[in-house]
Amino acid sequence: MKPLKAFDIQFVGLKLGKHVYEYDIDYKFFEHFEYDEFNATNVKVVLNLEKKSTFLELNFQAEGTITIDCDLTNEPFDMPVNTSFDLVVQFGNEYNNEHESILIIPHGEYEINVAHYIYELIILSLPQKRIHPGVEDGTLDSEILERLKELSPKSLENKPQKEDIDPRWDSLKKLLTDK
Repeated sequence: MKPLKAFDIQFVGLKLGKHVYEYDIDYKFFEHFEYDEFNATNVKVVLNLEKKSTFLELNFQAEGTITIDCDLTNEPFDMPVNTSFDLVVQFGNEYNNEHESILIIPHGEYEINVAHYIYELIILSLPQKRIHPGVEDGTLDSEILERLKELSPKSLENKPQKEDIDPRWDSLKKLLTDK
């Protein structure tokens, strides 16, 4: 039995029109993709599928929270997820997924697995740099933050800078003013 069989949608037996599928995504879902950057996951994905005579329209809506570690302090925090994605499934001679929002499947297919699309939807909705909200507003007390403040370079505005100019340049500047 396939572990992600719950994400298979058999569209051959469906009537024309709209159909709704709901998925509760937890940490075990990401284990199938060998992705372990999350501490916990609580995301609900609603898939609105509209079957038409020659193609399928899929609209994914994901909403929930993911517990991840801050990139600066390594403190866990809940990152909100609220994103959507549209996919059009068309029928053709061979499988083709080169375009990000159009999937072409062979005419003989009778089902589609949407697990990978849900995985990408959630992963790509998160920012590359994940910073705890307490770091941004200054309310997080952390040993790592204190240590970063101690080791940060002092502000250039606080130190008067002494210009170290090579004396040979002074001679060249004289040439410009001696005209």
